[in-house]
Amino acid sequence: MAEGASERIRTLDLIRGVAVLGILAVNIAGFAGPSFATLTPNYPAPGSSADQWVFGATILLFEGKMRALLSILFGAGMVLFMDRAEARGRDSGVHQARRLGWLLLFGYLHFTLLWSGDILFAYAFLGLVALALRHMDERELWWGALAFYLLWHMAGAIISFSPLANAPGEIARGLADRATQEAGVLTGGYGAMVLHRLTEQWFHPLDGGISSLGETVPLMAMGMVLQLRGFFSGVWPRARVQTIAVWCSASGAILTLAFLGWALPHRFPAPVVLDYMLYWSALPHLLMALGYAAVLVLVSPRLGEIWLGRRLGAAGRMAFSNYLGTSLVMCLLFNGWGLGLALRFGTAELFGFVLLGWALMLGWSEPWLRHFRQGPLEWAWRSLTEWQWLPFRREGQLCL
Repeated sequence: MAEGASERIRTLDLIRGVAVLGILAVNIAGFAGPSFATLTPNYPAPGSSADQWVFGATILLFEGKMRALLSILFGAGMVLFMDRAEARGRDSGVHQARRLGWLLLFGYLHFTLLWSGDILFAYAFLGLVALALRHMDERELWWGALAFYLLWHMAGAIISFSPLANAPGEIARGLADRATQEAGVLTGGYGAMVLHRLTEQWFHPLDGGISSLGETVPLMAMGMVLQLRGFFSGVWPRARVQTIAVWCSASGAILTLAFLGWALPHRFPAPVVLDYMLYWSALPHLLMALGYAAVLVLVSPRLGEIWLGRRLGAAGRMAFSNYLGTSLVMCLLFNGWGLGLALRFGTAELFGFVLLGWALMLGWSEPWLRHFRQGPLEWAWRSLTEWQWLPFRREGQLCL
């Protein structure tokens, strides 16, 4: 493999490692409580001042930004996968579609058997939509994706203020009723949870994918263009990447801080936070995701040579295994069929569980990759896609 290709992969792995760690900081509230807890630090009880500040910091640094970064990386990964398929004389479109089909299954099993906050199903479903755009002109694809992304969220923001939208009080009551139902499932037994998802929520993964179409598909398309243009391979002028890093990160942070300047004194009312997360935060999410990506492209050559960079890169190479592995660990900690720790901790206290998850991901990924070619789920996914039993352990290593 050429040096440029190797560096491109290493940079993508590093960014993916940061993103998979960062997404846990957002998801932890959903593991420890119903989805309502991801909208406010004041559920199930009014949060402390520390809870308000940690919740605000999560919105500033992680919420939406990590999801956007993962979507961009998913699009870049699709291009990389198809390039490799074409180099082996495969039909890249068919091969990619088969790969996404297996991810659909993994995602639905993740949703049904572990956690209702799965994003894999939506990524696979919407990846098939993005796949249909792969032959578009790169410039048209970039600007079309950006326009669709902004118009989708602008329309949602306008509707949220229209007379057709529910009053904040009605939204709050609906969210609270849903939280009560989810809390019962969260604290109940495993069989009851699986049955509830198969009978009452079986359509949620598809519904979630459709509702996020205007966010995820454009971001995937932008990731495809960035990969095709060599953004992740370090071939762009350094000054240009520095400009993106500084201006996108700073402008996105300023826009987010403007919202926090209102929301923090008002203690994050859930209906307002919901509209912000769904619609109003679209531009700062995109800007900060691009800024984060640019920063990591700049520091990747040096960061990749030190302990933290190697660990982050290994966590990124095993992002699939780490994402589902984190779900397993957190569900075992918080669900009623595990240790039953749900609904017991405030937002600030939950950050300790985030640190635990980060330590686990950084701790096991690199040692695992010393003995095995891929993470366990990466290997299973690739073997199913290729429909053959691929080599797993590294040569000269015993499979313990």
